[in-house]
Amino acid sequence: MHDVPNYLGLDGFRFGWVAAWIDARGDHGFDYSPGLTRLLAMPHARAMIDMPIGLKHSGYRECDLRARELIGPAVFLGARRDLWTFPDMAAANRHYWEREGKGRGVSAQLWNIRDKMREADEIMTPTRQATIGEAHPELIFWNLAGRVRLAKKTSAQGRGQRIELLRARGFTGIERWLMLRHGTGIGRDDLIDACACAIAARDSVQRVGGDEIDPRGLRMEINY
Repeated sequence: MHDVPNYLGLDGFRFGWVAAWIDARGDHGFDYSPGLTRLLAMPHARAMIDMPIGLKHSGYRECDLRARELIGPAVFLGARRDLWTFPDMAAANRHYWEREGKGRGVSAQLWNIRDKMREADEIMTPTRQATIGEAHPELIFWNLAGRVRLAKKTSAQGRGQRIELLRARGFTGIERWLMLRHGTGIGRDDLIDACACAIAARDSVQRVGGDEIDPRGLRMEINY
């Protein structure tokens, strides 16, 4: 069989990771797994993951600040290396406030994905970054919509806008998938976001950041 380039988008959910894929013919599907490794073993020309890649020990990443200027508070600030080593969120915030100033801590949303951040960090290398990039679904949707902010993704209108953008770019099965996910623990938004990341894996030529390099040699950039 002739090899057709395949594009992969990944997002974390409560029980692991969800991956959406689309190939150059337009075939598409989704899968999920407790760990990243099996999903990234699927053949892919390029993958995008909704998780910080490249982490500093202190301070905010430039790419997050730039993305936040474009789409607002949907971008979490304060992703830092070793966040996962603190016993609880209060201890993490005490540490960051003492060193970086009051208010420079982490949000509950960021704290809750610390294990996913570590998992992504453990598999990433500068070499793998050539084909696996960081993306932010809301930045992708903003770009696909002609650089306008959509209604909230939790609203019926916002969800409809995002589904329409995905359908227009080849994910015609998305509504059926949203029914199929019941019982998997995959949230509606997790699946929608994984599809957005797959579109970025296929189409993205733009990014914010890219000038900062973390201690492990990873570029800090967000593709969209």
